[in-house]
Amino acid sequence: MSKRLSIPKTYKLAIGGKFPRSESGRTYEVLSAKGDFLANAALASRKDARDAVVAARAAVKGWSGATAYNRGQVLYRIAELLEGRRAQFVDEIVAQEGVSASAAGAQVDEAIDRWVWYAGWCDKYAQVAGNANPVAGPYFNISVPEPTGIVAIVAPQDTALLGLVSVIAPALVTGNAVVVIASERHPLSAISLAEVLATSDVPGASSMCSPARPPRSPRGWPRTPMSTRSTSPGRRRPTGSTFRSPPPTPSSGCSRPSPTRPRCR
Repeated sequence: MSKRLSIPKTYKLAIGGKFPRSESGRTYEVLSAKGDFLANAALASRKDARDAVVAARAAVKGWSGATAYNRGQVLYRIAELLEGRRAQFVDEIVAQEGVSASAAGAQVDEAIDRWVWYAGWCDKYAQVAGNANPVAGPYFNISVPEPTGIVAIVAPQDTALLGLVSVIAPALVTGNAVVVIASERHPLSAISLAEVLATSDVPGASSMCSPARPPRSPRGWPRTPMSTRSTSPGRRRPTGSTFRSPPPTPSSGCSRPSPTRPRCR
């Protein structure tokens, strides 16, 4: 009887709760710490990033409109599913980072505990970030934190799982949708995490992990008013900024119209 052949896993993108290949058809080889071949991963393109933003835009209303208690239950569900697939994540981290099984297990355990920790913050952060402001008048002035919208994130490139969880969880706690560029060197755990998110009651487009080469600046993100914030480890981004093309300059000999100056003809 012939020996059974194993079925290698195909690591695709994760966009809107679905797992498509890159529209460009491009892939790249994921290598182990020793340089051995591990898998072929889809390489996201700018078109894939735009699709991810559009999908996140469609889901942000439902996720931000959920109650804080409900979001906490969903994030706790993520921790439960991670616990059930712990062995898979340990094997992937060992293969990608070349660390020992005990070190990989410690990283997975910390990632699980981090989801639990952030799940508890869902119905508490508003009490910490919000407050009643003193005013000189017969009325109240209250500050209430609100979701930013769609948060674009470049995940840490030196860890497979823990760094990714550390940047996704805070954004989801506050009701944001996220578009994530996962680690280029260690993308396998990111796609496995996306599979967990897709089966943990997180709205389909509230979290996407797209292996791609991280952009060097915000100009690398799709220029669309749907993107509301960008963040990257070690780099500050303007809060609430949108990356749009600058307005066209007037043609020579013409000036911008004003109430006292007619438009050029």
